[in-house]
Amino acid sequence: MKVTVKVEGLRDLDAALSELPKITTAKAVVRRVLKKAAEPLRALAEQTAPRLTGALKISIVIGTKLTRRQARMARKEPKSLTEMFIGTSNPAAVPQEFGTHDQKAQPFMRPAWQATKDQVLTNIGNELGPEIEKTAARLAKKAARGG
Repeated sequence: MKVTVKVEGLRDLDAALSELPKITTAKAVVRRVLKKAAEPLRALAEQTAPRLTGALKISIVIGTKLTRRQARMARKEPKSLTEMFIGTSNPAAVPQEFGTHDQKAQPFMRPAWQATKDQVLTNIGNELGPEIEKTAARLAKKAARGG
């Protein structure tokens, strides 16, 4: 299951990102912020994941890539500046999360998202501005050195 979230009201931060000299620098800033902001979601999902062997728990990650199977299943939509994915690469997670005709669902990702989504979105808003400022200061310092 893919959840897309649209956050509004960050126009000033978007303008500040566009002032960074390279698109790759802006992407790196956004990725750092998204990864840090999503950590509470990952931690809660890991904590609430059913534990038979422990493999499901350790497979919950935050990243920019999907597995080949997940990428095939994902709908092709216009890409944004950067995307971050939180989930598991373990195929056993799907029947665990949604259940089967023989197995009752034991969701762990959806409840974790419901419990932490406000915190995650607030973290993005709170962390993005300072991260842009730190990056701009690093670039200015580097330019002053002649690098």
